[in-house]
Amino acid sequence: MSRRRKSQKNTHGGLRGAGRFKFIDRFISGFKFMMAIAAVGVVTGSFILVHDLLTQCDYFSARQLTIEGMRRLTKEQVAQQAGVHSGINILSTNLTLVRKRLRAYPWIAEAEVSRQIPSGLTIIVKEHTALAIVDLGQKYLINTHGEIFKEWDSSDPKNLPVVSGLDLSDLTVYGRTEPSQPGSDKERSAPYRAVMRVLQLGEKNGSILPNRIVKQIRVDRQIGLTVHAFERGTPINLGYSDYADKYRMLSNLFSYLKQHRSISDFDRIDLNNLQRVVVNPIRIESRIKGS
Repeated sequence: MSRRRKSQKNTHGGLRGAGRFKFIDRFISGFKFMMAIAAVGVVTGSFILVHDLLTQCDYFSARQLTIEGMRRLTKEQVAQQAGVHSGINILSTNLTLVRKRLRAYPWIAEAEVSRQIPSGLTIIVKEHTALAIVDLGQKYLINTHGEIFKEWDSSDPKNLPVVSGLDLSDLTVYGRTEPSQPGSDKERSAPYRAVMRVLQLGEKNGSILPNRIVKQIRVDRQIGLTVHAFERGTPINLGYSDYADKYRMLSNLFSYLKQHRSISDFDRIDLNNLQRVVVNPIRIESRIKGS
């Protein structure tokens, strides 16, 4: 009986000892956890303190604000759109946000923003080049890639060819290319490709029909293009193909007309078929009689 009691006492004592060890382990674990939280708090607070010191320090104020790449816009317009100014802390400036603000401006196609430690901020923009005005009921500007990039208004260039007869489905909007129209000319409509080819020919040096003298380009989806050029908007029918050859033929025609002094101008030229070119000349005599 005495042995049983002793063994029972030892058992109870062992349980109490084990309970004490568990309590100590939990206490130590809890202490370690609290210390880890405190350490994280100290490190976080230190980072916040350092961040605040750096982003509010005059040492990193922008004393050199460089803005480049403008042709139409001014430095002031770009800086205002970007939301930056001389003296802004370059470390507190969110470069991604500045870039997004600039890209949101209709005339800006691309923008690069960078810091020059300790006191420089550089912005380089690339503007759209307006190639023509497209009339879709409302007028829009298209760039050299044939993409709509803004609605035309009275402050925009006026001496651009006005294209009529295209549909909205023929075009893409800059930055919103549809998956079915990734922008390749091969996947675009024949009227669109024809218009772009004529406009590109008009951009070349020495072009017989430079874009600056083209008033309007009319698209007939069955017949092709008619270009209205010169002061009187004289129609020149070009059809749908062989534009380079037709421009060479037009150059030869103009040389011929200059050599014949009795012909002062023409009412219309039809180059739709290179095998049968039609010219309606205006003779000096008929102009005198009509005046």
